Amino acid sequence: MLMTPREMLARLVAFPTVSRDSNLDCIHFIRDYLAAHGVESRLVPNEAGDKANLYATIGPAEAGGVVLSGHTDVVPVDGQHWSSDPFTLTERDGKLYGRGTCDMKGFDALALAHVPEMLAAGLRRPIHIALSYDEEVGCQGAISMVDEMAASIPTPSAVIVGEPSRMRMVNGHKGSVSFFTTVRGRTVHSSRIDTGVSATMVAARLVTWHDDVMEENKRRADPANPFEPPYTTLHCGFIRGGTAANVVADRCEFVSEVRAIPTDDPWSYKQRFEAYVRDVIEPRMRAVAPETGVDIIHRASVNGLKPEIDGQAERLVRRLTGDNATAVVSYGTEAGLFQKAGWSTVVCGPGDIAQAHQADEFLEISELEKGAAFMRRLIAELAS
Repeated sequence: MLMTPREMLARLVAFPTVSRDSNLDCIHFIRDYLAAHGVESRLVPNEAGDKANLYATIGPAEAGGVVLSGHTDVVPVDGQHWSSDPFTLTERDGKLYGRGTCDMKGFDALALAHVPEMLAAGLRRPIHIALSYDEEVGCQGAISMVDEMAASIPTPSAVIVGEPSRMRMVNGHKGSVSFFTTVRGRTVHSSRIDTGVSATMVAARLVTWHDDVMEENKRRADPANPFEPPYTTLHCGFIRGGTAANVVADRCEFVSEVRAIPTDDPWSYKQRFEAYVRDVIEPRMRAVAPETGVDIIHRASVNGLKPEIDGQAERLVRRLTGDNATAVVSYGTEAGLFQKAGWSTVVCGPGDIAQAHQADEFLEISELEKGAAFMRRLIAELAS
């Protein structure tokens, strides 16, 4: 059970842990691998019992350790055109191709492959490995794992979430809220639209509301804000509804996403949207057809990561990487959940986020090597 990071990555990629499917085969492999090295792990399953988080501690049960956080799920490959089997690690031109190589089984592989070195080093402070499910669908799995860890492990000094950052220290990212909207109209022949309520036309007005609010944010954005873009964004990812050109649609649905800068509350935008629906849109609809309306259902949310003033995690990662720059990103991670638990948290991991979710996703071998050097320096730090 001794593996190089590359060998471990090949094993992890071979598990097709798409978020819609179970991750238990992968989790059980990791559990057995850790057990073979004498490391006990704990599973935190979902309600259905077909997915699980895993966390384990290497070293003494002391405060001041470091959590290495990753997720095991990956996005689907449906409709993508790959040059090789996405679930078989394939090397080409100094790059390792496969679903999840970059996002983020590369970091998982680094943490797991270095377990023997962690054990041999005689750590004075522990390393906690935390691997979640369902990060790709709104960081849903890690919630229960963080809660259990907070109740069961000595307080760590730092959490490193290994999302791809090219091994640069990231100390802030946007938070998000996502929700479904379903418009219920009244269907009639289009020649008498005056007696009906078009769900598609109402939905179009609601989608436009998102764009209008985002334009307001853009106009008042602070140019010194380090995020790209430097304002809270609103987005509708899909819309569907209607049956025919000459039939007033009785149903239309779409999904919304708000990604907020740390000084904004993403939930406030959902509240504004609900108020617009309640105060402006539904009265117009029900003046024609009282049975019509708009249903809004929560989909997912991700806590933002706020830069910490003189944070322990930031100081640690700066020492290990030599990176003194300040970096924030617009994508979401599980870092905000750990920070909410009261633990100093940053993001730092191998690979480029531009590769995430893409066909022919890859991780450069050089990034894996940088990550391995980082792990060795971390082990030495906690052993001293």
